[in-house]
Amino acid sequence: MPHRSRKRPTDLNQLAASIVDDATDENKAEPEDDGTDPAAVSLERRGGLKGGAAPAAKLSPEQPSEQARKAARVRCGKPSAGH
Repeated sequence: MPHRSRKRPTDLNQLAASIVDDATDENKAEPEDDGTDPAAVSLERRGGLKGGAAPAAKLSPEQPSEQARKAARVRCGKPSAGH
């Protein structure tokens, strides 16, 4: 993935050449090993995937809609009904 801070040429011919060079570069560097444990990454990902679903499953049918109303009031800037 190209670096975001890298400046592209403003000349269209140079820009086209740099794009072709990037696309056809045969000496691409292999991604470096960042030292993370694949098992730990897997556990972290599984926890993140079920993070919101587990508490939501414990709510009664009325609670999600009340939370949604409260969130909408906060987004709109209206004071809550209880205050």
